[in-house]
Amino acid sequence: MRAPLPPKTRRGRLPQGGASVKTILIADDEAHLRLLVRKTLTEDGQRLLEAADGQEALARARKERPDLVILDWMMPRMTGLEVLEALRADPDTKHARVIMLTARSQQFDRTLVHRLGVSGYLVKPFSPLELIQLVERVLEGES
Repeated sequence: MRAPLPPKTRRGRLPQGGASVKTILIADDEAHLRLLVRKTLTEDGQRLLEAADGQEALARARKERPDLVILDWMMPRMTGLEVLEALRADPDTKHARVIMLTARSQQFDRTLVHRLGVSGYLVKPFSPLELIQLVERVLEGES
């Protein structure tokens, strides 16, 4: 059973320094996008990790066991889809929550990754507020 969530601030965000600090892995080959996501989520007091390609993302996910993986689809060395499939095939990571953050906007792509159990899907370009709201929903188990 999960611990109760801390109360939200007036902005609807989890408070800093709350009892439940979550670990989030941001995997994207574009440094500026990792920076944007990191700056967007930093105010929430989460522990943020980064990976610059698919292989690094998979290795960090297996080692760190993050509460959430924000995963780009098109990355070198391993695509986000390959990382997602590997996470699902590993008993230690098969229940990891994953948000796909990608430029791929076709319904076929969304359907494919939802069948693999993603918790959320956000198309680039995205608004930081959309990202915050989606991360909150996923971490609270609503997605």
